[in-house]
Amino acid sequence: MAGHNKWSQIKRKKGALDAKRSKIFTKLIKEITVAVKVGGSDPDGNPRLRLAIQLSRAANMPKDNIERAIKKGEGSDAGDYHEVTYEGYGPSGVAVFVECLTDNINRTVQNLRTMFNKSGGSLGTSGSVEYLFDRKGVFVAKLDPEQPVNEDELLLDLADGGAEEVEFEEGYVTIYSAMEDFGAMQKKAEELQLDLESAELQRLPQTTVKIEDPEVVRKVLKLIDALEDDDDVQKVYHNLELSEEVLAELE
Repeated sequence: MAGHNKWSQIKRKKGALDAKRSKIFTKLIKEITVAVKVGGSDPDGNPRLRLAIQLSRAANMPKDNIERAIKKGEGSDAGDYHEVTYEGYGPSGVAVFVECLTDNINRTVQNLRTMFNKSGGSLGTSGSVEYLFDRKGVFVAKLDPEQPVNEDELLLDLADGGAEEVEFEEGYVTIYSAMEDFGAMQKKAEELQLDLESAELQRLPQTTVKIEDPEVVRKVLKLIDALEDDDDVQKVYHNLELSEEVLAELE
């Protein structure tokens, strides 16, 4: 179970796509607001809110911003947000899955269709690419270099919490669980006092599309950047794989 799995390489190379987070606070505030509206303002009794607060802290969001978002969720001006997903294909058949929180579905779908069309891709129907992704719990914890970890013992403890796979790499441990075990895995991580930097449900591609033409890759990355910059978009998943050679040309 330990070691590098097939997603390690993808995850590292995806770092360049995740670097642009100019609107991260806006998206986190919206998630906190919706979490409170759906499940209440007590983080202990609302796992979604607890997670949103953890992610906000990891993003260095000021405490005042978090508290204002919680109060907004409790109030009548919380907004009527809809949780919707969209699927499509970018250039060269790269599968793209988009999760949104929006108060205007018509605006959102129009904006997304325009972005896909401009990239040379197309917005698809529901279910057109969802089957290409597995929904997994993904937890990333920072390891304390001053306190060496017994990897074998930690593996056993994490397995008790529902971990399917564990990676140790460069001072971090990444834990994968089944979607239905997300809550149990989160509790186990807290029980083990792991320094979680992120904990979320992700859509991991079952297979990837490797593109060697840097210009085509740029078009795909431009689409992903545009989607991530949209205020209605919370998360974007794709199955693009970047080779070291293409990365070098992009730099």
